[in-house]
This record gives sequence, C-alpha cells and structure tokens, in this order.
Amino acid sequence: MPANLTPQYIEAERKFREAKTPQEKIQFLEEMMATIPKHKGTEKMRAMIKTKMAKLKASLQSRPATTRHGPSFHVEKSGAGQVAVIGPPNSGKSKLIAALTGAQPEVGDYPFTTRFPAPYMMKFENVKVQLVDTPPLAPDDLETDLAELIKSADAVLVILDLADQETPSLLEAMLLRLKEKRIELASEKPGPVLEASLIVKKTLLAANKCDRPQAEETLVFLKEYFGPKYSFLPVSADRGDNLEELRRKIFLLLDVIRAYSKVPGKKPDLNDPFALKKGTTVIDLARAVHKDFFEKFKYARIWRKGSLSLRGQMVNRDFPLEDEDVVELHI
Repeated sequence: MPANLTPQYIEAERKFREAKTPQEKIQFLEEMMATIPKHKGTEKMRAMIKTKMAKLKASLQSRPATTRHGPSFHVEKSGAGQVAVIGPPNSGKSKLIAALTGAQPEVGDYPFTTRFPAPYMMKFENVKVQLVDTPPLAPDDLETDLAELIKSADAVLVILDLADQETPSLLEAMLLRLKEKRIELASEKPGPVLEASLIVKKTLLAANKCDRPQAEETLVFLKEYFGPKYSFLPVSADRGDNLEELRRKIFLLLDVIRAYSKVPGKKPDLNDPFALKKGTTVIDLARAVHKDFFEKFKYARIWRKGSLSLRGQMVNRDFPLEDEDVVELHI
C-alpha cells in the first residue's frame, strides 16, 4: 500500500536528516509522527520513528561523557596495513574482531563497551593485517580524535547489525557525520572523487548477525536503499558465516602484494613475505629489504607463480612486481 506522505511530513524528515543534536532530531521525529498518515501502509514507518525517538532519548540519559584526557587515539601501524573498524553502538564490532583474530577484546551486550581504540592482528594466509577496534560511532556525534584515526588508516571496515531494523538509518546518519569531518566512505572499487576537500577511504561493509531473525529483510532494505554505491557482505560472528571471505576481502581492500626476497642458491621463506603497495617495483623491494640492496643494486632475478617465462629471468630495477613474486637481488 502506498504511504501517500504529506508535504509537512517530507519537510520534517528533511529537517531530521540535517539535524545535528539529539534534541533537534527528537523534535523533528515528533513532527514526522504528527504529520504521517495513519493507515496500514505507514505502520512500519511509524514503528521506526518511535524506535528512533526511544533510542535518542535513551542515549541522552545513558551515554557516557567524552573527555580529552586518557589513552591516545593514535595507533602505530603494523602488519600489511591498518584497517579502522567502525560501526554503530551494539553492532557486534568487538565480537566480530574476536572471531577474525582470535584475540579477546572486551565484548558486551550493551552500547559503548569499547571506549578507546585497540589494535588486533588478523592473519590472512601468510600475512597479518592490523584491525583497530574503535569506540562506537553514535549517529549524533563523531569525536575529532576518532575522525583523525579513520583518516590515517589504510582502509575502513564498517560493521552493521542486521538484527536491528534501524540499521539503514543509523548507517545514513553515520555517513553524514563522517562527511561533516571531510571523510567519504567509498566502495571497494571507488570511482572519481566529486569533492576535492573530501578524504576518500576504501571501505568494506560487513552486515553482521546474518543468522538472526529479520536479518534477510534488513539486508534487502540496505541494498535497495543504498543502491549500487555499496555492497554488503552478510557475516555472523556467532555462527562463523563468511568469515574467511571477509578476511580475504579485507586483505584485498589494502591494495597490497606479497613479495619474497631470495638469497642466491637458497629457497625463499614463503612464510615471511614483504607486504608492499600495488605498483611496487624491484627497486622498492630492494629498499624494503636493506639500504645496501637499494644503494648497490645491479640486477634481480624473478620467479612468478603461473608464468612460464618468468622463472629466474633477469630484470631491471623498474620491473613491476605482482602478488607472490619471488625476487633474488644482486649487488
């Protein structure tokens, strides 16, 4: 049944989307509730408005005050790359990180369990990726310190809760708060930057709790609402659904390759690769191995998986590397 929304409702909804404080949001939600037509076609919309108001009122009463004192939000990068893991309160972010890494971050069934950023190492095949668990990103606020951490990370992983019907509106609010801090979350394959002032971050969206009731309905709505701009990978921290695929996608998000340095006459150590950005050349690997190889470089030999021609072939310093190349450096 069509909703037949009134102009007054549409105007109140526009003001709600632009509102910055919880008090303003509650005011415009009340206007939306007062002007929305009451019939079967708007039952779900009215229920969502009531839920939003309840959550905003609860957040005003229970959200802990933020402070500038305490542990730093800066996290030293480690591994093949740093991924900032963000999400709304109670999205299961810390629990999913525990499932991906085997670590034991503080996990609770209540909002704001994570108060400060904490790094954990996720293993993918023979490399490790740093996942940084962050405080929940509330729909009405984004701390400057958290925004700066997101800007400095190599990529972003957004955790969403498919068990919560409010997830689409929470994601929309989160994207708006990030944009206010000049952060644009792009897809795994971002297109051209439309606003030069924005810092674009490659982003993966993990739709958590796919094993819960109504999860499929929420996932369908997410896909319909956000269209082709974002793709959503359904996962479950509890049941383990798609966790290996999530690890693979996180690694691919970093745009890195693995290269192995080989000593002449010996086999390479395939358990300890150098993680380098795509587009890396032989001389970039030489610099990463040791400054002597960079300064005294003469030539290299390369072995490439699946290639019949590159099996110990001599190459120069500008030869581009691909994932899992074995390189023998000569000085």
